[in-house]
Amino acid sequence: MDTTLLFTGLLFGSIGMGYIIYGRKQSNLIAFVAGVGLCLFPYFISSIWISIALGVGLVLLPFMIRS
Repeated sequence: MDTTLLFTGLLFGSIGMGYIIYGRKQSNLIAFVAGVGLCLFPYFISSIWISIALGVGLVLLPFMIRS
């Protein structure tokens, strides 16, 4: 396993946990779903570039879709 992939998984998982907490407190479904996605996708993606692209996309998702 590549350490860069491990670090990006930790980074995006931490951001995802913040989104989950924010989504639950503010009743924001988009932020909650993005947070769950950020916490789960590192388990299934083994390419660093796909991981970064998917992570950045999920981080930006609540800003693109306002509920």
